[in-house]
Amino acid sequence: MRKLFGTDGIRGVANIYPMTIEIAMQVGRAIAFIVKDKAKGHRIVIGKDTRLSCYMLENALAAGICSMGVDVLLVGPLPTPGISFITTSMRADAGVVISASHNPFQDNGIKIFSSDGFKLPDDVELDIEDLIFSQKMAALRPVADEVGKASRIEDAKGRYIVFLKNTFPKKYTLDGFHIVLDCANGATYGVAPHVFKELGAKVTTLGVTPDGTNINKDCGALHPLVMAEKVKALGADLGLAFDGDGDRLIVSDENGQIVDGDHIMAICAEELIKQRKLKKKTLVSTTMSNMGLEVAMQKMGGKMVRTDVGDRYVVEEMRKRGYSFGGEQSGHLVFLDHITTGDGILAGLQLLAIMKKRKKTLSELATVMESFPQVLKNVRMSSKIPVDTIPEFPETVKKLEEKLGKNGRILVRPSGTEPVIRVMIEGQDENEINTMADELCDLIRKADRS
Repeated sequence: MRKLFGTDGIRGVANIYPMTIEIAMQVGRAIAFIVKDKAKGHRIVIGKDTRLSCYMLENALAAGICSMGVDVLLVGPLPTPGISFITTSMRADAGVVISASHNPFQDNGIKIFSSDGFKLPDDVELDIEDLIFSQKMAALRPVADEVGKASRIEDAKGRYIVFLKNTFPKKYTLDGFHIVLDCANGATYGVAPHVFKELGAKVTTLGVTPDGTNINKDCGALHPLVMAEKVKALGADLGLAFDGDGDRLIVSDENGQIVDGDHIMAICAEELIKQRKLKKKTLVSTTMSNMGLEVAMQKMGGKMVRTDVGDRYVVEEMRKRGYSFGGEQSGHLVFLDHITTGDGILAGLQLLAIMKKRKKTLSELATVMESFPQVLKNVRMSSKIPVDTIPEFPETVKKLEEKLGKNGRILVRPSGTEPVIRVMIEGQDENEINTMADELCDLIRKADRS
């Protein structure tokens, strides 16, 4: 049983267990213990988003790592994929991200990358938990000149900006494009505007004044209508909205219509198939992706493989089977030919390169996929209740699935990052699936109250 780690690292309310400085320091010690061997010169990168609580957790992690004789490289606020990039670029032994991604500012989290830039596998996360709770590290305390030191990589942001620009085809510029960028008052605020401006675009920015408490607040990928309305008001070519740690992207076309991760995957997959660069002609996505994406992939002569929800599971499947592109409806888009994790800015650049090459607007490109009606409803819980133990719930799901037949599906799952149960239903009749979703949500709420 996991004690700390969820589907995307450790996450919770800052300064309340498990997101305390005591646990953060122990996590730092455990990571250092795992990467350290008899040779000297080990280094671990630490980066963060813009939450107020990042300061205390950053210092606690650094203290824990240094106390085990490993050096720390601090990069400050930088998107999660940027920290993955810096970890591999600097040949560091690991990278640590302090962020709760799309969660509100009072939450925080710790995500860990291996030296290869990929998120830690489950067994290593369990090793970290074992080291913390077994007290195996208690007697291991380097002294004198064997303790580690912390230093700052002053040009980390610039290195990442150069990397991102190099993923955009050198024969193109963004001259003539007007782009609205919503950085969610998060980790992309100091990077994204520079990338797109330096490539020639006219950029209008939103969410670039973080104050420690406004990350994801009524802005960014969680609230893309703000960006979409600005696109329409200004007559811009498109809008790009990132989440707090910059690993996901939601887009608006020139008409102010939201284009989610499924449609972006369809557009990019079609281009990759044409270029013969989509390995095994296969796209990897999750159980949450719309059935319309599968239909679109079949029409292109490709196929789609589904995984459990979570970008780490998408990446694991891609690595295991030798695929090159995948993502989630929520906007995690992973281009393994470029980087090891979801990257919102990089995904935006790939999308713009396709628009430039094909000389089409985003609304024209988005017609490659037609979504089935889909409804997603969240039920916030006061306690964890396995849905299959809720009275009448399994029977009700079975009855509704039979009614939907082959032209629909039902997915009910607990969130891996919040005390929420998500109910997703697809079908041909939007009113019908809304009624079905309400019926299931009512059963869940009733069980939570009892």
